[in-house]
Order: sequence, then structure tokens, then C-alpha cells
Amino acid sequence: MRLLHVVPTYLPAVRYGGPIRSVHALCRGLAGEGHDVHVFTTSVDGPSDSDVPLLEAVDLDGVKVTYFPSRTLRRLYWSPAMGRALAATVAGFDVVHLHAIYLWPIWAGARAARRHGVPYVMSPRGMLVPELIRRKNRWVKTAWIELIERRNLERAAAIHVTSSAEAGHVASFGWSLPPLAMIPHGVDDPPEPSSDPPAADIAGAIAAGPIVLALGRISWEKGLDRLIAALPRVPHARVVLAGGDADGQAARLAAQARELGVQDRVTIIARHVDGDDKEALFAAARIFAMTSLSENFGLAAFEALRRGVPVLATSGVGMAEVVRATGAGEVVDGAPAAIAAALVEMLADEERCRSMGEIGRRCVVQSYGWSGIARRMAALYASVLDRKVAAAAA
Repeated sequence: MRLLHVVPTYLPAVRYGGPIRSVHALCRGLAGEGHDVHVFTTSVDGPSDSDVPLLEAVDLDGVKVTYFPSRTLRRLYWSPAMGRALAATVAGFDVVHLHAIYLWPIWAGARAARRHGVPYVMSPRGMLVPELIRRKNRWVKTAWIELIERRNLERAAAIHVTSSAEAGHVASFGWSLPPLAMIPHGVDDPPEPSSDPPAADIAGAIAAGPIVLALGRISWEKGLDRLIAALPRVPHARVVLAGGDADGQAARLAAQARELGVQDRVTIIARHVDGDDKEALFAAARIFAMTSLSENFGLAAFEALRRGVPVLATSGVGMAEVVRATGAGEVVDGAPAAIAAALVEMLADEERCRSMGEIGRRCVVQSYGWSGIARRMAALYASVLDRKVAAAAA
């Protein structure tokens, strides 16, 4: 199949977290299965731009990626050049896959696909959570949904969700939707061990022994304030929060830690962490904590499980259903008292933690490899094409 993926940002813009890596890993897996995979994206990387060629296909792991400039309305990733390319080329693809909502490239991609009769799949990427819509930019998002996104979703050939929790969020809007396909993200194997020492900030964070690790974007929806609020009830726990800082949230969390008198047990590394530094954090972690208000999947938590680290997840995290079903950690509600109780119980029994982590490792190896996930996604595309052929013949 000839496939076009449209996504607002892409590698190397890793500041945008898990979706950047997971979309590329999916495309890489599809290319590895023999499909002709193209990506249309922008060069936006925060306030600057990625150092990439523009308006020409770049090969990344067998995926043909074309970066387009966005010089105005960058928060919406508006790119007239991408619009022109979509209009000129989209008819030559079998299926278009759109990743995210609320952003101009998704609107443009859906509109071009409809105009040329090409079926498209939409992945909301956890952005259709009613609670998160209410808490941030409610009126803007509500208007965008009603004016643009509802039509895009209702006219899609399929909607891809990564967990039953995300499926429930999408269905809760009560729209006339196409089939929902639940296909999780995959997880890459850990790299080979390195003899290089970690960066100084990482080395300092792990020097005192095992940690409770929260790795990912440092933003309000990650619920990291709930994790810090639990610490006065868990007197021996040391927490490391690591990831790119969104909107100055790291400073607010540091202030909260000082107010609660736990600043000596909270280390915040407010930068993107990858490679050897990430592996060093995972190696030092006794528990991986994902206390998000809502998380459609929770890729970093799956990465922890792949390395044998048990997970403490709140019930709003999509992968909590996997933790609960397999016993690869604990699932609690979002109250700091509940988080604290789970931390106390897990930290008190090192052998149980090790056993839960091994259960998680086996689960990820067996069910979440990217090649298998790519084959499942390709089967979804094939079913979409079959329905198109059947509709044309009717």
C-alpha cells in the first residue's frame, strides 16, 4: 500500500514527547513490512525550526518524510506549502492517516482526502478527553470541535484509539462515528548497554540509590503535583521528574516541593532525556510513576515495563488496564493519599516489585513489539480499502 501520514511535528522535534517517537516507529514498522510510507509534517520545533531540508523527501529508516515551513500561525502549524502539496499528491495514496486534532495540518489533510475520495484514518492521540478540554482552552477547543473536528471524525473511514479508555472518551461525545479500531502503540527494545557515564545532572539524581521515576513532558496534565503531594506520607521515597518543561511547570512543582518540605527528596530535570541518560534513570528506578489526569496510552510507562520496572498508574492512564490485568504494578485513583499508600506498599517489598516488573517485561515483549503493531495497523488500512471497494461496487 502507498500510505501518507500527516502529523504536525516529527523527528527530530523530540520536545513534543511520546507521539513524535510513536508515529515514527509506526511508520518505520510499516515500511519494514514493505509498504511505501510517506510523512507530511512541518519543521516546527518550539520557537525555532528543526535543521532539516524543506519541501523534499528525506529518508528516515525507510520512511519518506517531507518537512514544510510554518512561518505564521505556528501554534496551529499553518503551512500553505503543505496545503498545496496535499492538493497535488493526495490522490496518489491508498490511505491517509492523520495524527492529532485541533491543528491545521489535520484539517487540511482530511479536507484533501475527502476531496479526492481517499479514505483516511484519524488518531486523536488522547486529545478528546472531556476533562482536559474543560480545564484548558475550553471555549476555543469546543468551537474548533464543533466547526471542524466533528466533521473530520465523522467522515473518517476509521478512528484509531490506543486503549479502551481513549475509546470511551471518543464515544462519549455521542457523534455518528465510523468504526473505532483499538491498536496500542508498540515499544522499542532497550539499546545495548553503554559504558559511557550519564550526564552530570542524571548522575547526581541517581547517586543516592533507587528512585521513583516520572519520565515525560513536565506539564499540568501529567498530574505530577499529585505525586509530590503524596511524598509527606512516604518518608523514604526519592522522586525524579525528568522531561521537557511545558509552560514553566517545573518551577511550580519545585515551589510545591518546598512548601511541603520535601524538596530534598524531589529532583527535577527539566530537559528532554534520551539515550544513555534515559537508560540510567530506568536502571535506577524501583518504581515508575504515571499519575496523569488523563493519558491515552502511556508510552513511557510501557518503556519502563520493557526494562522490568513496575508501574504505579492512576486510573486515568490508558495503560492502567494492562497493569491491572497483568499485575505489573498498581493502579490507584488520583488522590495523593492513594498514591502514597501504593508507594509505601511497593517500596516495602523489593521482591514483589521485582516480580511485578518481570511480569510487565514479559507482557511487553509478547504483545507490544512494533512489527506486530505495524501489521495490525496495515490490516486496518486493508479493511478500509475493502469497504471503499465494496461501496463503489454497490
